[in-house]
Amino acid sequence: MIEARNICKSFGNLEVLKGIDVTIEKGEIVAIIGPSGAGKTTLLQIIGTLLKPSSGTVTINGIKADGLKDRQLAKFRNKHIGFVFQFHHLLPEFTALENICIPAFIAGITKSEAARRAGEILNFLKLENRSEHKPNELSGGEQQRVAVARALINNPSVVLADEPSGNLDTMHKTELHELFFKLRERYNQTFVIVTHDKELAGMSDRMLSMQDGRIF
Repeated sequence: MIEARNICKSFGNLEVLKGIDVTIEKGEIVAIIGPSGAGKTTLLQIIGTLLKPSSGTVTINGIKADGLKDRQLAKFRNKHIGFVFQFHHLLPEFTALENICIPAFIAGITKSEAARRAGEILNFLKLENRSEHKPNELSGGEQQRVAVARALINNPSVVLADEPSGNLDTMHKTELHELFFKLRERYNQTFVIVTHDKELAGMSDRMLSMQDGRIF
């Protein structure tokens, strides 16, 4: 599903990643843990094609990301990869339904089909009665679930989450963690999650521990 081989990344003289090899199977939920500064987010961004490695290759579903031009890469990312961040990044002027539909519109999906897909996901997430609410009318947990729905709208091959529960209280954090596993059961999604949360990491199928730019 995902193969990252000999991934190195430097910013000037700072070597952040030092030859990382990772293989992730379809349907796996993998947690990446480690102290701040270990390189977790940089690795996630490279896997998600948001950042190019200084050297090494990333292959997703048999397609090498480094072989794609910028426009092809943006299209590939939109179709195959969903992102969930610590902060939901919802657009305040749009409703929950509209926010969820945005990646679908970018992919060229019709308004009616995008709304149908968004409605199905909202129902699954028990948010159907919040579809016309704007972000400031939603709780923190609801906002993050809308962000998860947005990541799922194009039925991506993999969902990448960077500290997705870092901004939530204990109750909403637990709900979000359980949601990832329900989504895997429903949609057979693959999840790669960067987290400091030991509970979430412990629930995952596999943990990758990082320190000083290496997996050990």
